[in-house]
Amino acid sequence: MRCLVLGGNGFIGSHVVDKLLMKGHSVRVYDRASERFRPPLPDVEYIHGEFGNRGLIREALKDIDVVFHLISTTIPKTSNDDPIFDVRSNVIDTIKLLEECVVARVRRVVFASSGGVIYGIPKTNPIPESHPTNPICSHGITKLMIEKYLALFRHLYGLDYVVLRASNPYGERQNPFGEQGAIAVFLGKVARGEPIVIWGDGGVIRDYFYVGDLADAYLKAATLDVKERIFNIGSGVGTSLVEVIELIAEVTGKNPEVSYTESRPFDVPTNVLDISLAKEHLGWHPHTDLVSGIKRTWKWVERVMRDR
Repeated sequence: MRCLVLGGNGFIGSHVVDKLLMKGHSVRVYDRASERFRPPLPDVEYIHGEFGNRGLIREALKDIDVVFHLISTTIPKTSNDDPIFDVRSNVIDTIKLLEECVVARVRRVVFASSGGVIYGIPKTNPIPESHPTNPICSHGITKLMIEKYLALFRHLYGLDYVVLRASNPYGERQNPFGEQGAIAVFLGKVARGEPIVIWGDGGVIRDYFYVGDLADAYLKAATLDVKERIFNIGSGVGTSLVEVIELIAEVTGKNPEVSYTESRPFDVPTNVLDISLAKEHLGWHPHTDLVSGIKRTWKWVERVMRDR
């Protein structure tokens, strides 16, 4: 299988690349920059460019069977600051991508949606794929718009697709110096001896799962003949931020300093995904428990800090 991974040098994309190579697939990566935490891989073809560069995208799609679309120019925190940019750089450029996929006769597009923000404030937990979609941030709205355009392009042109609505992945190569990804950011703070900042009282509950398990889901979404098109991917178990900090203290043997600040309006109080559809149709389920995953991530964070 000849694969193009858009955003393949990012946190999730790099793990998808690893999984594809492990299974013997041909991999081309399209990204604006190189990987931050490791050198280029010898068995990967790299193309560097902006997502909106239609000519380069057209070149990248040559002889490709499956496209993994993991590019996003915003995160929930920043998306509401400039919704016009969010729509232009994500939705409009994705429509251009889909048009080029039709011309290039791509077999399938696997899209990284978001189970964390696309549903908005849930009426039930765990949340099934059939739950109403009422995002409360622009990031969630644009993800939903792209899902709809994927369905439209399948209807109009026969372009096959699968959508993965992932909850909160964590693991190696998630930026411990960044703002997104509580577990990696918290571990980075602990490693540097800095206080952990919690928005709200720490009672926000999320569905954390290991990125290697997510990469498995991407491989299955690309290779299996499935009737369903949209799948929740997570652990199916909720963990509060306070509980995450307790686990981090247990794993690291350190007592983190915690600073509490005002809650954010786009943070949903509880978000846990129902993953039964992925289990049934993809034959997928997470293998890595939270403690084991945090241990792996902590070892990697320690190594990153030593090498700085």
